[in-house]
This record gives sequence, structure tokens and C-alpha cells, in this order.
Amino acid sequence: MAANPLVQDLIESGIHFGQRSSGWNPKMQQYIYGKRNGIHIIDIKETVKGLLLAKKLITRTVSQGKDVCFVGTKRQAKGVIEQRVSDVQMHYVTERWLGGTLTNFRTIRSRLKRLEELEAIEENDNFQSYSKKMESQLRREMKKIRRNLDGIRRMDKLPGVMVVVDVNREMNGLREARKLGIPTICLIDTDGDPEVADVAIPGNDDSMRSIDVIVRELCKAIADGKQMRVESGQGKDEGNADEGPRRSKRAQFRADDAGQPAPEGDTPAAEPAKAES
Repeated sequence: MAANPLVQDLIESGIHFGQRSSGWNPKMQQYIYGKRNGIHIIDIKETVKGLLLAKKLITRTVSQGKDVCFVGTKRQAKGVIEQRVSDVQMHYVTERWLGGTLTNFRTIRSRLKRLEELEAIEENDNFQSYSKKMESQLRREMKKIRRNLDGIRRMDKLPGVMVVVDVNREMNGLREARKLGIPTICLIDTDGDPEVADVAIPGNDDSMRSIDVIVRELCKAIADGKQMRVESGQGKDEGNADEGPRRSKRAQFRADDAGQPAPEGDTPAAEPAKAES
């Protein structure tokens, strides 16, 4: 079966181990297989089902020219996301979710522009033209912006999908995504609320290995979507190559003014009325 290697990876990563049964969220009942030693066991079939749905959504979204933003500020997710997502050249937030990252995107872009200005100063004269006190302030400002926003510095438009690890921790980001209508894919443990996610992937969100398997598979879907984007772009180019050069309406109107016959089906532009003196 094609899914066997994936299922094996998920089981070995311990993704089926949930939280203690005393701290569970009853809304996760449909994703729970059973209980062992006071710990809920997640149904691996539901995990695979959610993961496949998430991969399909990501592939379709990326193939349409949109981007994906990963959000995971907990220690177990930070290193995994930075490495995996950087390889597929997507965006991520791993330090702290700044309020308004999506809903006040213009302000975030202005802070990134400020970061570029500070980096240009550092590259040109390494702050030699500033006093020691001012240099210290500027370096501290640059370090702070880079720490918080470096993962989204190439994000010049809102993402088409947001991937979240641990919904309880990233609720602010989820609220902003919902407000803007951005679909969300969430790795949700047994203490989370699956209703806040558009696509729920039930699984252990405290294990670095389980997070790595999920992020790895989603990044594969991103790579597939990028490949489809390239292929569709090439198909459009080939289709246009067979057609003759297309003339814009403006070019057709200019041809009319010059006394040339307009193409069939187009009516000549009406002459503007002369203003009375």
C-alpha cells in the first residue's frame, strides 16, 4: 500500500500519543482511538486522512501562485520549521506572533523596509558614521526586527494557506487568518479545539519528530505545487505561441485614427466632442 511508509514514519515519530486524559478537549473525541495509562491514543487513520487533505489543499493553492505561511513558536517546532520551510522558500513565524501580522500587513511591511535600511547602513559603513550610543540603538533595533520578522521578509502578499503547530499557543494568528478568510491547517493535540482549523491533523504537537514528519510532508506538497505552477506557465506560453500577436484595444484605436481598417468585430472609437469656446 502506498501509504504504508508514511504510516510507519508517523507511528515511529509517536504522533499517536496525545495528552493526559484529564486535560483533553471533548471536541477531539472523534479523533481519539482509545486510552492507555491515563494518556489518550490518537487514531492514526484520522491523522493520515487529515494530512492527505492538507497536502491536497497546499498543492492546489501553491499551483495557483499563492504562498504558504507556517506558524510554530514552541521550542519543538522552531528548528524544524526554519529548516524545512526555508528549503522550499516559503514563509514562517517561529519567534513570536506580532499582533496584526496579517490584519495590519502594511505596518509589518514598513518594519521590514526599516530592516533593509539598517542592513544597508551596516553594509556601507558598518555604523561608523554614528556615535557609539546611536550605533548600539540601531543594532539592537535591527536585531529585534530580524528576530521577529526574518521568516516573513519575502512575503509581499497575504498567504493563501496558513499552517499552525499547536492551536492553543497560536490562537492570535488563527483569529487573524479567520478574519481575513485565509484557510488554516493545524496539527492539533487532544487538548486542542479542532473547530478553529479548516483542516485538522490530529497528532502529538509536543514531539519534535512528529512535527518534523508533518512539516516534511507538507513541504513536499509545496514542491509539487511549485512544479505544477511551472508546468502550467509553460503550457500557457506554448498555447500563446501558436496564436498571432494579440492587439490591445488601444492599438486598435490608434490604427483607426491612422485610417487603417480595424479588425473585424471591432467598432471604431467614437471621436471626442470638441469643446465649445
